[in-house]
Amino acid sequence: MICSVARSYKKKRDRNAAGAILRKGLRVLTVRARPGNPSQGLLQAGGTVFACALGRGGISAGKREGDGATPLGHMRILSGYFRGDQFSSGRKTRLAMAPIGPDLGWCEVPDDRNYNRPVKIPYGASHERMRRDDRLYDACLVLDWNLAPRRRGRGSAIFFHLARPGFTPTQGCVAVTARTMARLLPLLSDRTVMKVVR
Repeated sequence: MICSVARSYKKKRDRNAAGAILRKGLRVLTVRARPGNPSQGLLQAGGTVFACALGRGGISAGKREGDGATPLGHMRILSGYFRGDQFSSGRKTRLAMAPIGPDLGWCEVPDDRNYNRPVKIPYGASHERMRRDDRLYDACLVLDWNLAPRRRGRGSAIFFHLARPGFTPTQGCVAVTARTMARLLPLLSDRTVMKVVR
C-alpha cells in the first residue's frame, strides 16, 4: 500500500514539474515528422505534444529556395508579427511582436539585396505578402533560418505560423492551430529554440 502511494505521488510530481516548465517559459520546442506522413509533424513543448504541419518536402538537411522543405536544425525564435484585428493573443508574449500592415512583405528572390528580409510593398522583386486572406500569418514568428549570415538560395521566410485546416503542407514552415499558438505564445521568448529533428 505504501509503495503504491509512493508511485502515484511520483507520477503526480512529474506532471506538476512539466506544468511548472510550461508556466515559467519554454527554452526548446522539438519538432519531428509524424510517422508515415513527412509533411505533418509533432511539436513537443515541455511535456505536451501538439500536432503541426511541415513543408510539402518533409524535413531536409539541404534546404534550398523553393523546395518546400522544412530545414533540419536548431532555429531561434527572434520576433514575430500578428494581426491585432484577428489574433488578439499576439500581444500576450515576451517576444517582440509588430502588427502586420497592408504594406508588409517578405523578399524571396535570392539575388535581391533584401533576400529573406521584410520589405515594404510595393516592392520590385518577388515577395510574399504578410497580410494574407487565408489568415495563416495572423500570428507569425520569425525563425533565424538563413538570416545571419544569409546564403543565396538557402531558403527564405521560414516561419512558425498558423496551420490550414487538416494540417495541409506548408512551403517549409512549421504551423500549428490558432488555439495552440495562443497557448504557446506566453511561454516563448527570444531565448526559445525550435529544434527540427529526425
